Formats: sequence, C-alpha cells, structure tokens
Amino acid sequence: MKSVRQTEAFAKWAAGLKDADVRRRISVAVSKLRVGLGDIKPLGGGLFETRLPFGPGYRLYFVERGEVVIVLLIAGTKRRQSADIRQARAMAEQIREDEHDEDDGV
Repeated sequence: MKSVRQTEAFAKWAAGLKDADVRRRISVAVSKLRVGLGDIKPLGGGLFETRLPFGPGYRLYFVERGEVVIVLLIAGTKRRQSADIRQARAMAEQIREDEHDEDDGV
C-alpha cells in the first residue's frame, strides 16, 4: 500500500469542504489511490487526475514518487479543470526540482 502526502494547497482545499459527506467520499477516493484504484487518468509528465463522479465533478491531482508515495497536489471541480491542471503541473515541476536539489546535496 502506498503512503499519501498532501501539499499545503490540497490540505487547505480539503479543510474548506463544508459537507461532511463530501469530505468522507473524498477520503474514500484517497484510500483507493493508495492501492491503485479509482478513475485515474494520466495527464502527462507524471501528473495524474482522479475524477470523482459526484457533486460538481471533483478532481484530485497527484504525482507518484517512487513505488510508495503519492503526493496530492491540489483539487478542484470540472469547471476549473484547465486552470487546476496548469497549477498542478507547476507544483509537480517544483517538487521535481526540489528532489533534484536534495539529490545534489543542496
């Protein structure tokens, strides 16, 4: 089973959800990601989107790091999908750069 980490942006989004049922359903979707399940779509460059079939069409954007870590970047709805994907790509690139710096001993 993979571990899941969250960016501050994702945690802030999740904390802002007022509906307890929505929070529960998103938690279930994250649990499914841990074992590789869900409606997962590759977006290129190591970025993935999981689509949740309820509400306004929630989307969770993530990258995988190694065999055991999933990093939840951001989340949103179908309406903001294009902007969210651009933001997730930028976040994923920053994570790659940070990991590269760590590997170089920076």
